[in-house]
Amino acid sequence: MADDRLIVALDFSSRKKAENLVNILGEEVNFYKIGYELFYSGGGLEFGKELIKSGKKIFFDLKLLDIENTVEKAVRAIGKTGADFLTVHAYPKIMGAAARAAKDSKLKILAVTILTSLDDEDLMNAGYDRDVASLVGLRAHQAKLAKLGGVVSSPHEAAMVRSLIGEKMALVTPAIRPSGAPLNEQKRTMTPAEALANGASHIVVGRPITKAEDPRKAARQIIDEMQNGGMRFA
Repeated sequence: MADDRLIVALDFSSRKKAENLVNILGEEVNFYKIGYELFYSGGGLEFGKELIKSGKKIFFDLKLLDIENTVEKAVRAIGKTGADFLTVHAYPKIMGAAARAAKDSKLKILAVTILTSLDDEDLMNAGYDRDVASLVGLRAHQAKLAKLGGVVSSPHEAAMVRSLIGEKMALVTPAIRPSGAPLNEQKRTMTPAEALANGASHIVVGRPITKAEDPRKAARQIIDEMQNGGMRFA
């Protein structure tokens, strides 16, 4: 049976490949993330709408960052699809604009704190005078003040973020790798059970499922691990 705390990333360049995976996973998975690659090159918006109509949940991971008026218009458009989650970068004005635009829909706006591929050195090179933990904490606190639906952070900062945002907001953690899986470009990873134990409400899993010889079996193994540990939030 599907566990909606598991979100599978449809990181494909074509709709056909994404459809194939969804068909393989069947009822094992109910929640999917559509990011840049599929959204811009594979008809991801329309595919997402169709999955929503079929009863699936959709997370549009678009990491919006623009002037407030543009963000508001984009959020309203996504809200009309019936999607569950949409990401914006965690800048106060952007979060405020997104929250205003989403208030009349079921859409939860998630603030992206720091990308999981970045570490302290990367932030320093980008001109920030804070380390990862400090900047994540600041942005999580600002997301709560903006009354957003949730936060996206590395599982390594999940416990800290949960303590800042309370139990009602969603806390979505990418960079989830089951034991023994390759890290790829991710630098701050954790297993599914560890992420949930640290306060995550949802985990995002991509290649450990999408690149598996048997994606359905891989998804079931992750769900089994999830259901054997961790609290439920949001």
